[in-house]
Amino acid sequence: MGITVGYEAQDRRMAVIIEDDADIRHLLESVLTQAGFDVIATSNGHDGIQAVRAYEPIVTTLDVSMPGMDGFEVAKRLRTFSQTYLVMLTARDEEIDTLQGLEAGADDYLTKPFRPRELRARIEALLRRPRMMSAGEPAAAAAMATPAPTTTAPPAPAAAPLAPAAAPPPGTRTGAHAAPGAPDAASTVDRQAAQDTGEGWIEHNGLRLNREMRLASLDGRDLELTRTEFDLLVAVVESKRRVRTKADLALLLRGESYVTAYYVTEADKRAVEVHMGNLRKKLGDSLTTPRWLETVRGVGYRLAASDE
Repeated sequence: MGITVGYEAQDRRMAVIIEDDADIRHLLESVLTQAGFDVIATSNGHDGIQAVRAYEPIVTTLDVSMPGMDGFEVAKRLRTFSQTYLVMLTARDEEIDTLQGLEAGADDYLTKPFRPRELRARIEALLRRPRMMSAGEPAAAAAMATPAPTTTAPPAPAAAPLAPAAAPPPGTRTGAHAAPGAPDAASTVDRQAAQDTGEGWIEHNGLRLNREMRLASLDGRDLELTRTEFDLLVAVVESKRRVRTKADLALLLRGESYVTAYYVTEADKRAVEVHMGNLRKKLGDSLTTPRWLETVRGVGYRLAASDE
């Protein structure tokens, strides 16, 4: 199958590389091995899919431009059976390529040439996010959200993640992700806000969320959401009528605080828009008369008013 293995043990953190360029593949092997992963390196989409199926990696890096099956198609196929954290690497810097990758199922992306320290920082940020679990997955997979300690020196301060590794799930911090936005002037804000229904559940207009159990349902029907979609939905619902900016939400998905040295690009903001658009489709929400996700033009998003 053309696979090389970084270490023999399979009880540690696993990572799969899908990259046709030998030099970049070797660089990725080195970066991920130093980060404490057992590395499985493949040179094409078919072998990469087989490796992900066989090794159930925590993280998969995926090249976009490969002969035969490209990265977009590989990502779609991986998402039919795997919840691996998927980082897409592309030499294309067009916005449409990035958005297409996110829509195909990527959790994050980097353009080539990339900085190894930034790749490590982004992967560690992904690992701090709780993982969505499907009914058929083994419970042991939940350990993916807690990375094992590494033996290498931490990255330089400029690229090191700013949020603590044991950060609580999005929504529990009162100020870390707070975004500037004008407060709602309506006197009925509190009545319009999502209501806590006990046992960790929050309900708003038939939508029920449980952040701790990472469950979502709408009018009694379970919602199949990705990790990113769930995190965004919880962030908006728990913020109630307070506006969450696109930059704020982009940083939240990285596990970083609002006051940070990291720069939020226009592509990062567009990625949030794509995820919110996908979320709206799954909710069946309307742009003109929203029940859950209200767009504040030029700023971001907030929870729509209550039906009551």
